[in-house]
Amino acid sequence: MGGSRRARMILHMDLGAILTAIVTPFHDDGRVNEEAFVRMLHHLAENGSDGAVVAGTTGEAPTLADDEHLALIGLAVREAPAGFSIVGGTGSNDTRHAVHLTEKAAELGVDAVLSVTPYYNRPNRRGIVAHFSEVSRACDKPIILYNIPSRTGTDMPNDLLAELAQLPNVEGVKQSNAANLAPVDGLQLYAGDDELLRDTLDMGGAGGILVASHIVGAQMRAMVDEPERRDTIHDELSDVFAALSVTTNPIPIKTALNLLGFSVGGFRLPIVDADESETDTIRAMLERHQLLTAAS
Repeated sequence: MGGSRRARMILHMDLGAILTAIVTPFHDDGRVNEEAFVRMLHHLAENGSDGAVVAGTTGEAPTLADDEHLALIGLAVREAPAGFSIVGGTGSNDTRHAVHLTEKAAELGVDAVLSVTPYYNRPNRRGIVAHFSEVSRACDKPIILYNIPSRTGTDMPNDLLAELAQLPNVEGVKQSNAANLAPVDGLQLYAGDDELLRDTLDMGGAGGILVASHIVGAQMRAMVDEPERRDTIHDELSDVFAALSVTTNPIPIKTALNLLGFSVGGFRLPIVDADESETDTIRAMLERHQLLTAAS
């Protein structure tokens, strides 16, 4: 693919700057709570988010059966407000499975897919290229790579990302390795952690795929729209980011949402409820930011 054609294709992926990795609500019996999911989708659209990533890590994709996973993506596509981007999480450590989910998500009408580095089996560089080559042929939707070595055990350095950018449809990267945070030729750069949003925006990145935007979406939107206030807002939200990292994601954000009255339910094992100390940390953060007062 020629460079100029590649540049024109990149410009066509306009998902927005604030993309929230949406939680998956559950009923008390463990079933997916579709009504609560739709309510959360609209809450995000009304509070600073340009779109949502459905069935990602925050959405507890590892414990969703394929029919649940794809049903959530289809529900999001149908229920999303006009102009609200839907990105389907379709990664897997089994290339055949990743291809299957990518194909199905594209058929359901997503705006893009998010595809994580294969985890646990930890392929070498040639294996990673082979994996994403297959995924790139599975649909004609934009593909956002997801680099998160803390979960996958494998880092994709920026020279590898630049190589993957030459594959058809590979148009972005969600970067969760702060050491790698830098523009990559041919890819739109998204912050993969909340605390990286400021630096990503400062270096001309597209935005972030975020978690805190469930509860402070308006402030994170202001970081995009009011660059002169970006440092101040980042500093004001630093304790929000810290509290939402007190234990494994998505435990803190679902705990916060439940405290705020959103009733997103619990978790599927092996993810467990926040303990008393973790809950106290999250509650104290919500109180400091007067979020509990606003919710009551």
